[in-house]
Amino acid sequence: MLFYHLLNASRLITMNFVYHKKLMIMKSKVSSSLNGKRIVLLGGTSGFGLATAKAAAEEGAQVVVASSRQQSVDRALAELPEGSVGYTVDLTNEEQIENLFKQIGEFDHLVFTAGETLQLNELSTLKMEDGRQFFNIRYWGALLAAKYGNQYIRKGGSITLTNGTIGLRPWKGWAVAASITGAIESLTRALAVELAPIRVNTVCAGMVRTELWGNMAEADREGMFNDVGGKLLTGKIGEAEDIAETFLYLMKGNYTTGQIVVADGGGVLV
Repeated sequence: MLFYHLLNASRLITMNFVYHKKLMIMKSKVSSSLNGKRIVLLGGTSGFGLATAKAAAEEGAQVVVASSRQQSVDRALAELPEGSVGYTVDLTNEEQIENLFKQIGEFDHLVFTAGETLQLNELSTLKMEDGRQFFNIRYWGALLAAKYGNQYIRKGGSITLTNGTIGLRPWKGWAVAASITGAIESLTRALAVELAPIRVNTVCAGMVRTELWGNMAEADREGMFNDVGGKLLTGKIGEAEDIAETFLYLMKGNYTTGQIVVADGGGVLV
């Protein structure tokens, strides 16, 4: 009788061990799917680009960031783990973008978050050259990054672009910005079809506390954040780290492509 009790106990211990081992393996596959991956972030030196770089690095990814200003690159590298790499590049210059990817070589995921500080104008005061420059970085820059970067993306890799909810609910004075979001949304779906099996998605962010609003006086900026945040379903505006989680999801989501994922605290509903 004692023998059978010991035998059953041994079997139970073995079964528990096997179960927990399988559970650990499953958790490892989910939580560490970016471990050892190489991620290129254009615009990854500030805002939710930098937040995404930090979050990916914490999961074991090796990150490559690029910006138009060397000072921004240096500052970002000082905040990122050892082994991170940075480049200076004009994302409106096709030749520089092509050469950038030649220098970088093969990688797994491309994230495009580049964009200048917002300069908003109503149509009556809009300078067309400013509007064209807005498109040059946010639309043409994204298109060029996909054009020259896709050939270096390894099997199972992805491209994730950046968008804003202003295209879903435009405000007065946002005509140029809203039209770009529509262009990026269409580009996302077109690239997903053309570049398959590379997955292409876009993060559509609501109001987030980043350097994007740096051209506003602090009192005005905080007043806007409080006003908008108070009306959201979450009761507050987003932080860069919130949006970074959405980028990480899309890099890991092997069955997701051609999608626009909205992270806005419920802003489009209120």
